[in-house]
Amino acid sequence: MREFLLEIQTELASGPSPIEFEMAYQARVAVDRIKFAIKHAEQFAPPTDQMREIELQLLDALERLDKVDRRFQERSRLGTIDRCGTLRMGRPAANGRGGTPKY
Repeated sequence: MREFLLEIQTELASGPSPIEFEMAYQARVAVDRIKFAIKHAEQFAPPTDQMREIELQLLDALERLDKVDRRFQERSRLGTIDRCGTLRMGRPAANGRGGTPKY
């Protein structure tokens, strides 16, 4: 039983699953589309109370998706334990600083 639980823990700690990568990709696509919608609403829509409410709702959705993306990035960078029990560090960020890219 302990071996089984250890194997499950190892699998969970091994990093993001393929579905998590897909969800992270879809979240990024949604972030880009929300930013586009906010930009166009600010440029072309009349400045009414309803439009301000729409922009606030879009900003809230954007913040939520950014939070999920940050959690995914942190999870994919965390050190993990491979099957041999040794510590394996996640890959460093492409920019070499390990930080989250700014939009």
